Amino acid sequence: MEQNKKEEIINDLVKFRNGKDYYAKIGKAWKRGYLFHGPPGTGKSTMIAAMGNFMNYDVYDLELTAVNDNTELKSY
Repeated sequence: MEQNKKEEIINDLVKFRNGKDYYAKIGKAWKRGYLFHGPPGTGKSTMIAAMGNFMNYDVYDLELTAVNDNTELKSY
């Protein structure tokens, strides 16, 4: 990964982590999403693991191909 892209992502994660009070103040959900794409073996899962480690978050890998609707997810 290019160094400037890595720094951009780290800065975004730090800004998000430090913005929890701001989100509460404006009444928005404190959440962040990223979309990764590319062929297998290009580091998508590794990047997610690194981001979770950096943020000290637990990361879960869910197989959703057999889920038909949200009610199945809510039962867990």
